[in-house]
Amino acid sequence: MRKIIYIIVTIILFVSCKENTTEKPNNFKEENISVTNEQFKESQFEVGNPKRHSFKIGAKVTGKIDVPPENRTKITSFLGGYVKTTHLLIGDKVTKGQALVTLENTAFIDLQKEYLEVAEQIHYLQSEYERQKTLYTEKITSQKNYLKAESDYKRANGMYQSLRKKLELLHISPAQVHKGNLTATITIYAPISGDVTVMNANVGMYMSPSDIILEIVDTNHLHVELTVFEKDILKIHEGQQIQFTVPQASNELFKAEVVLVGKSIETQDRSIMVHGHLDENIKQRLLTGMFVDATIITGSKEGLAVPIDAIITEDDKNYVLVLKSNSNGNYIFEKAVVQIGEKTTDAIEIIANKKINKNSKLLLKGVYDVY
Repeated sequence: MRKIIYIIVTIILFVSCKENTTEKPNNFKEENISVTNEQFKESQFEVGNPKRHSFKIGAKVTGKIDVPPENRTKITSFLGGYVKTTHLLIGDKVTKGQALVTLENTAFIDLQKEYLEVAEQIHYLQSEYERQKTLYTEKITSQKNYLKAESDYKRANGMYQSLRKKLELLHISPAQVHKGNLTATITIYAPISGDVTVMNANVGMYMSPSDIILEIVDTNHLHVELTVFEKDILKIHEGQQIQFTVPQASNELFKAEVVLVGKSIETQDRSIMVHGHLDENIKQRLLTGMFVDATIITGSKEGLAVPIDAIITEDDKNYVLVLKSNSNGNYIFEKAVVQIGEKTTDAIEIIANKKINKNSKLLLKGVYDVY
């Protein structure tokens, strides 16, 4: 009895395993795919031939969104000081000449006192120099006295002019200092109009001359800066179109135009810089520092094309569905491997082979519904 039970169990397990191993694979792996006429109509599938299409070809490059050097400024102070007031945040817009931040330091008063002292001396030294010059001309005094008076005056005058220039750079009025109106605070003004992109100052913080207080970028002059390697350099010239995307932000295709091409190859990576102007309507949508993938259009070519959605990628291979037959109310499609070439936003080039040519009937719409 036990032997009979053992044999029955063995047969059941064998049949079960055989059924599992011969189970039909899913649609995704089949070479032939069947679609009923009802499914075809309901899903609005579309069959058609590959069409001739013009593709733009060019050099694939990378780069970033940037501004010219004169449209980016880092604000520092010629003398250090403690931040007394500031009302700016990153993203704020400023205009040229606008007050950005005020700094406070007793060193500003010391500079003004030194300027006043030299200004007082300069009148006496100038008078003494002119007196000694007259005496020397009339042979009344020695050359030594004359040269000493001249040296003292010129040295003091140099110091006077230097201190005056420092006050002007700190936006302290020398005329007010002459009147005795000394100040312990200075105001830093915006040298250009633009947006605040860096803000390092807080009230009470000490800012040394080497510290960057803030940074301003004039985004009205955004451009795309591209790195072109040596193998593509001879293809690039002014006036060519640039198509680029910002891969970290979106798949949208933006356009620019080549306006400057570098004239010297960088020795480290054997490349040149190419400068491109952006369309005015997209400047406000981009930010400085954005990384871009770009193509500089160098020519065009004709090729067979299908909609991008007609291509299926599976196991690192590209396929299309070729109509094999249409009978008995069923559409039979066969998977065919294709090589792909150039791309646009809505079409992709397929390289003709034994199975695919301009007369082939392909499933152009509804491929992913079938899969």
